[in-house]
Amino acid sequence: MSLLTWNHASSVGVRALDDQHGILMDTTNELRLTLLHGGGREQVCEILDRLIEFTRMHFQSEEKLMEDTDFPGLIEHRAEHHRMLATMLQSAHCLQHSATMPTRAMLCALRDGYIEHIEGLDQEYGPWLNREVIY
Repeated sequence: MSLLTWNHASSVGVRALDDQHGILMDTTNELRLTLLHGGGREQVCEILDRLIEFTRMHFQSEEKLMEDTDFPGLIEHRAEHHRMLATMLQSAHCLQHSATMPTRAMLCALRDGYIEHIEGLDQEYGPWLNREVIY
């Protein structure tokens, strides 16, 4: 699995949210590298917990801006946020309670989920927020 890298397709045109997306990518990469270098369950769980908490905060930031500007796709976007967080929480539960660490599948799901979300659904709100003079 390759590292997540920032590129033009990742930008939504809102600086604060783009910066948060970068932190999400960096933390996902940190998790991958920790696993690659043989990090233990406790260390992996700590990074995943941090990723989940930052993801939760980021989703709240996005949703607040969408609410404040009456973004028409808010309901769909919020539902996707709930789905992504549920998947992440399930992964954390598996890491904490299973005999083996299902790391490759978890990392692929995180990586693919972030890419699809940032380069897909998130691209819909950028122009809307920019029209509302939010950069």
